[in-house]
Amino acid sequence: MLLRLIRQNYSFFLPYVILLIVVGSMLSQLDRTVLMRWINGYNHPFWDRFFYYLTDLADGATGFGVAVGLLFVRFRWALAAGLSFLLAGEFTQLLKHVFYEGELRPSAFYKNSGWAFHTVEGLNLHSVNSFPSGHSTSVFALCCLLTLLVTNKNWGWLFLAIAVLGAYSRVYLFQHFVVDIYVGSIIGTVTTLVVFAGLESYWKNHPKTWLDRRVRLRRSL
Repeated sequence: MLLRLIRQNYSFFLPYVILLIVVGSMLSQLDRTVLMRWINGYNHPFWDRFFYYLTDLADGATGFGVAVGLLFVRFRWALAAGLSFLLAGEFTQLLKHVFYEGELRPSAFYKNSGWAFHTVEGLNLHSVNSFPSGHSTSVFALCCLLTLLVTNKNWGWLFLAIAVLGAYSRVYLFQHFVVDIYVGSIIGTVTTLVVFAGLESYWKNHPKTWLDRRVRLRRSL
């Protein structure tokens, strides 16, 4: 089931794997300060506003909002979405608050470095629990799920672009390091893919008619 889903949705997974290889190579060869200085140096007022608002779409609340909306389309999709977002989010929070609790974010890490890094006006910069990025986990989980659900598989390129921009916004806004969004994207994507494949396999062997139903709104007279 997993391999079949990956093949069917190659427009998302193929460029994503290539991106993982490229960024992974950069992370293995370059110091994170080098990457942060390079990204932080490419700023512009337009991108400041663009990423300031875009990053909110990568929040976990957006994903769960989509899961609720899917109740009006098909129950099986809503369940897959809810479980995917829940597991991916909980695993990320476990890493952030237990295994990597107190991990400094860029603004705190470079606070006394003498580096006058660029920040976006009006943005509240967090200081700890940097690894991994919860926003990156959420946006990749959401865009991976949408890729799996849509009939036109060419949309995978668009969903991946949205996910990448959402994750990149966290580095541009100086909220996370590149490794934070890198790992967050993997958690979101893999969790969604595994959950979706697992549920579809189970439901195929244990069919339930109610899974293909949806919430219907009654029309008032």
